[in-house]
Amino acid sequence: MKSSTSTQHSSGIWKFFASVKLAIFLLIILAIVSILGTVIPQQQGAVEFASGLNPATRQFFTSLDLFDMYHSIWFRILLGLIALNLIVCSLDRFPATWKRFRSMPEPDRQKPFEGLSDDQTLITSQTLNEAAGHVARLLKTRYRHIREKEKDGNRFFYADKGAFSHFGVYMVHLSVLAILTGGLAGSFFGFEAYVNILEGDQTNTVLTRKTMKPLELDFDVRCDRFAVDFYENGTPKEYRSDLSFIVKGKPVEKTAVLVNHPVEFRGVTFYQASYGTAPGRVVDLRISGGGPSVESIKVEAGKPVELPAGEGVFRVADTRANIMNMGPAVLISIQPKKQGETIDFWVFKDQQAALAKLPGPMRHSSKFNPAVFQPYTFYLNGLETRYYTGLQVNRDPGVPIVWLGCFLMIAGLFFTFFTSHRRIWIRVLKREGGAIVQLSGTANKNPVGLEREQEHLLKEIRRAGK
Repeated sequence: MKSSTSTQHSSGIWKFFASVKLAIFLLIILAIVSILGTVIPQQQGAVEFASGLNPATRQFFTSLDLFDMYHSIWFRILLGLIALNLIVCSLDRFPATWKRFRSMPEPDRQKPFEGLSDDQTLITSQTLNEAAGHVARLLKTRYRHIREKEKDGNRFFYADKGAFSHFGVYMVHLSVLAILTGGLAGSFFGFEAYVNILEGDQTNTVLTRKTMKPLELDFDVRCDRFAVDFYENGTPKEYRSDLSFIVKGKPVEKTAVLVNHPVEFRGVTFYQASYGTAPGRVVDLRISGGGPSVESIKVEAGKPVELPAGEGVFRVADTRANIMNMGPAVLISIQPKKQGETIDFWVFKDQQAALAKLPGPMRHSSKFNPAVFQPYTFYLNGLETRYYTGLQVNRDPGVPIVWLGCFLMIAGLFFTFFTSHRRIWIRVLKREGGAIVQLSGTANKNPVGLEREQEHLLKEIRRAGK
């Protein structure tokens, strides 16, 4: 009894997943979800949309992953159910299809000729062997599978073509499975990230957009040069990045990335997304006091430099292109020659204007006093600025699988709608003074095409008998 119950349960599950109604239901759900994914902005584009929602609605959308639904667990489960339904449906119906594909009916069947119309019968003065010979030669030029049989002095023929049309629907199923597999592969193993690279620098680390976590690539990307052209009104006209891809310390490919002209390297696609400027490594300073005034000194950030009179060393610990909307600034760190604590302070390019923007207590803090280490006063002449390129970095290993699915779908739709399995029966019956040729046929689709083919065959047989 347990075995019987288990068999019934397994049969019930199989029938459930083999149901066409289930397929229609799942496809409707997928269509609704796709519409939602179009209406509701996804990932980075959802920030502004989400800010306009009330907290409860925003929390509801977030809990359902509606701002990134194509990477959500429930969407992956939906795709998995559609794939399972297609597989079970195909396996459930394939044996019958295979049987129809492999079947070769007997040539002397009587059923195809029941109710035969007069225009499917041809009376010829040729002998039976002559008429049968013409029929055999004609069928060999037009059909792949041919069977011939002689019975009671009469000749019977069977021919067919287009048997592969039965598998068109399975090719469509396979194409959908390939597209779903490609989508799942991209969802599980792909990523969407970005990276900013200063002109002349290189990196192998990008930041994922969803989690903002660093992700290491198996190669380095270097921005050799960044160029931007502007219109007369100052808006960007075109900007491009000349990139080098470096593997194990050796450049293996150099290419340019432009807007709407991405490049791909080792399955990772790089898009030109943005650009900007950032402070470089070289700082132009002026130092007064403690001896002769130093009008200008080029200092590389991070490297120690001895003070003019040798009272210690200083270094540029940090550089900012625009700190707190007060313009360019650098953080100077001085280590006195005599034992003492390190002295840190900020120096602005426009010191007076910057101090005026600070609150009173901060304005008098030693952290913003460029003359805190007597007798020296530091001035910032300028910062070296460099362009950086902002690249969108995507990897989707499912794209080739999706393309394969698209080609399979085109082929499957062609076989499904533009081909048919046509079966032709012809019998040549003996009669006094000649022979009778009768023709019948069946097709799994396109009956009009079958009628035209039968008419053409009869014309060819009639022409051969003249």
